[in-house]
Amino acid sequence: MIKVEQLSKSFGGQLLFEKASFNIAKGERIGLIGRNGHGKSTLFKIIEGKLEADDGKVILPRSYRLGFLEQKIAFQKKNILEEACRDLPPSEDGVDLSYQAKAILLGMGFSEEQFSLPPESLSGGFQVRLNLVRLLASKPDMLLLDEPTNYLDIVSLRWLESFLQQWPGELLLITHDRQFMDAVITHSLSIHRHQLRKMAGKTGDYYQQRDQEEKHYELTRQNQLKKREQTEAFIEKFRAKASKARQVQSRVKLLEKQGVKSELSEIERLAFRFPYSDFIGKWPLHIKDLSYSYTDQQNWLFSQLDLSVKAGDKIGIIGKNGKGKTTLLRLLANDLEPSCGSIEISPNAKVSYFGQTNVERLDPQASIEEEILRSDPSAGRTLVR
Repeated sequence: MIKVEQLSKSFGGQLLFEKASFNIAKGERIGLIGRNGHGKSTLFKIIEGKLEADDGKVILPRSYRLGFLEQKIAFQKKNILEEACRDLPPSEDGVDLSYQAKAILLGMGFSEEQFSLPPESLSGGFQVRLNLVRLLASKPDMLLLDEPTNYLDIVSLRWLESFLQQWPGELLLITHDRQFMDAVITHSLSIHRHQLRKMAGKTGDYYQQRDQEEKHYELTRQNQLKKREQTEAFIEKFRAKASKARQVQSRVKLLEKQGVKSELSEIERLAFRFPYSDFIGKWPLHIKDLSYSYTDQQNWLFSQLDLSVKAGDKIGIIGKNGKGKTTLLRLLANDLEPSCGSIEISPNAKVSYFGQTNVERLDPQASIEEEILRSDPSAGRTLVR
């Protein structure tokens, strides 16, 4: 059993959680929920031992192994399969356990043809996947997964969901994908109003109970406030009457004993309104006879594609990995030149592209604020911040 006792953490005077205690029993799969900035990733780092708490402690069983998804990618092996096998537990009877890593690689969307390729040849999204494969193959006692569904397609997402449902150890999961989380977890652990609370069931069960409790709290507070006002009015009215002195004194003591329930603070909500350019016209984009191949004309990713995008259209591109979804977007963004055909973008249309990895589009010498200001110099520092 993992024990977290009286844990407190603040950053720069902002309290994240205070005197938090909970246990994780054998086989429990827990979804960590809470608003952005309320301390979910911070709690992960404290459990991992990467960050110190202000107070309290995390108690792990002896020889207990934590497995967490490294955000920094640093490959050490010459090919994808060897990298996936890098942290495999040692075999007790000398049996080659690489088949376990192979099964996970296939489940996560890799093909057998890719096994011999260098990890650095993968796209950014697949490099993150390879890190996840290596973690799952290492078989730790407890998995700590912070947004593991990033860069996964539908097929890989379903495979990971099934894998985690059968995970024999413990799991602590952060994800914005509520459907994925509810399919996997046995318990919810919430960070709310600087407190941590664990309860059995899915996230919807927790939110429903929390909302009911807060509504009940507010009704009780309002009733208490009303009764208090009535009592205070009685005291004020009969304070000077000797015949009512005992009753007045009794009510004064009652008010002192009861105290006042504090009003629940309003939780700040981030609200964004992103600027956009109005398109004047009917057709921002026409694609005619578009074909593309990275090698030769015998291996088209797609060929003779015709598509017209009407103003207001919102289009999802779906398909298996390696079939050209990202390539098509890169063609539309003018990152690649078509092998055949044409892409006609209206002069009135303004195109923006966000790819799987955008590090190369950032200036490593610029601050975050400078980077955003560069995209819209008219925004001003207040809006950027």
